[in-house]
Amino acid sequence: MRLYAILRTDIPMSPGKAIAQAGHAYLEAAVKASDTAEGAAYAALCPGTKITLAGGSEAEMLHLCEKLQAAGLTPHPIIDRDHVELPHFDGSPILTAIGLGPIARDQAPGCLRKLKLFGKD
Repeated sequence: MRLYAILRTDIPMSPGKAIAQAGHAYLEAAVKASDTAEGAAYAALCPGTKITLAGGSEAEMLHLCEKLQAAGLTPHPIIDRDHVELPHFDGSPILTAIGLGPIARDQAPGCLRKLKLFGKD
C-alpha cells in the first residue's frame, strides 16, 4: 500500500514549501481513507510507503485528477492559501499538490506510473 503526493512543477517552490505541500497531500489522503479497508491496511504497515511525484502544470494536474477519478480513485487536490512566498504564492488560493491513496502498488493506474519522481529531471 502506498500514499502518493503529486506536486505541481510549473511554479517554483522552495524545498520547505514543496515538503509542506507533500505533507498536506499525504495527510489528506490518509485521513480521508482512515475508515476504509485500504486505510487500515496502510496503517498496519506503519510507517508505510510514501511516494512524491512530479505532476506538471495546473492544467496537467487537473487532467490527472479526472483520469484518476475515471480509474475509480479519489484524488485530493491541495489548495494553498493565505501563505506568502513570492512571486507565485501571494496569499491567493493556488493548487499545489494532489494526495492519493492508499492504493496497492499493482493497482496504480497507467497515468500515475507515467509520472516522474519529484526532483528527478
